[in-house]
Amino acid sequence: MNYFPWLTIIVVLPIFAGSLIFFLPHRGNKLIKWYTICICIFELLLTTYAFCYHFRLDDPLIQLVEDYKWINFFDFYWRVGIDGLSIGPILLTGFITTLATLAAWPVTRDSRLFHFLMLAMYSGQIGSFSSRDLLLFFIMWEFELIPVYLLLSMWGGKKRLYSATKFILYTAGGSIFLLIGVLGIGLYGSNEPTLNFETLANQSYPVALEIIFYIGFLIAFAVKSPIIPLHTWLPDTHGEAHYSTCMLLAGILLKMGAYGLVRINMELLPHAHSIFSPWLIIVGTMQIIYAASTSLGQRNLKKRIAYSSISHMGFIIIGIGSITDTGLNGAILQIISHGFIGAALFFLAGTSYDRIRLVYLDEMGGMAIPIPKIFTMFSILSMASLALPGMSGFVAELIVFFGIITSQKYFLMPKILITFVMAIGMILTPIYSLSMSRQMFYGYKLFNAPSSYFFDSGPRELFVSISIFLPVIGIGIYPDFVLSLSGEKVETILYNYFYR
Repeated sequence: MNYFPWLTIIVVLPIFAGSLIFFLPHRGNKLIKWYTICICIFELLLTTYAFCYHFRLDDPLIQLVEDYKWINFFDFYWRVGIDGLSIGPILLTGFITTLATLAAWPVTRDSRLFHFLMLAMYSGQIGSFSSRDLLLFFIMWEFELIPVYLLLSMWGGKKRLYSATKFILYTAGGSIFLLIGVLGIGLYGSNEPTLNFETLANQSYPVALEIIFYIGFLIAFAVKSPIIPLHTWLPDTHGEAHYSTCMLLAGILLKMGAYGLVRINMELLPHAHSIFSPWLIIVGTMQIIYAASTSLGQRNLKKRIAYSSISHMGFIIIGIGSITDTGLNGAILQIISHGFIGAALFFLAGTSYDRIRLVYLDEMGGMAIPIPKIFTMFSILSMASLALPGMSGFVAELIVFFGIITSQKYFLMPKILITFVMAIGMILTPIYSLSMSRQMFYGYKLFNAPSSYFFDSGPRELFVSISIFLPVIGIGIYPDFVLSLSGEKVETILYNYFYR
């Protein structure tokens, strides 16, 4: 047993250190920015150290467990722990948040509050991925809505209040279903409420009740993931948010919904999951096609990237619905891979907006000559997004394909049909991402602009782009980086519940 409270420190440190920002002396914004970045780097190093030296990959059980009684009145515990499923998203959170704080360097207005909210969000996200108690999971899930709402409504674009309100209505609406599900499962069949994941995983429910719970959780996670038709808040939010907030949204927030689907819907409600999985696959394939074709019609650059995110999340849903080792591993790999690629594309869209102050694609053109470095990075990461072989997106989508083809659960004809439709979606992806690059970087339009001289990417921006690009290539060439983390856990989930 490891008695040092690693996870509690990792969860609490960002928000505790972030609240000290308000006591820093008034010496401009530089001090606040450096302080925030140092906290993020320290937290990332601490997490990496704890995971490298105290986490055993070959053990599918929960590790680094901490279990403290929190509120005596109704048996509420602070219960955290990690396994192969949560270690990837936690490291991704640390990595993307550190780069997002670096990307937020140009933000000068209310700098203290801005950086505090970034750190508070960091705590909430790591808390969600590491909680082993349903009520704690719900509290952390809710906790990071507030920073996102404030970041959107204070540092967004012209329609920021509209998109912030839409965001909070959708996500808080989904959270009501989450709370009902958490309380229902916790109070079912015992005088003492049990909210411990380990206890609940071994509990069985009547099928009708399990289906009701499943639908409640599915709605909550479908809003966050976003699964159509509950996705409409996402393009508006991305269209208005500052690009550092977009990086956190695309990189981490959407992944929480997918994580919840695996962690709660698959682990705790396996019978309902095997009933609903064909529907998940149908919705996932529809989502890939629908979002890819909608993306093509978007004039706004950030909305186009947002719809591409929704399309790529379709692969995760299909992987979760396939109920195979391969499919679920592919879904987890896609969660990590899209976390990097989505964050990178929003960062580059934001940096190009900082230079030309244009959002609409049909007003752009000819940017390749004045800003060649941004053009290069944008082109490479667009290729990663369209699943070019050698990049992480390709491996993840390929493994999901194999997962659905090798699934024992479905007949041959539906599998052929689904694979065919997914392939159409993969053909639509290059169309919208290449036409986006063409509209932005080729042609002559910008040379007529009055200020035809732009600064190209500086060292800070190049550092952020390259830092995201390296893991994308790394995972693409050697996907076992990620698969070795989750492999044991995935086998355990499937073996325990679906092959019994």
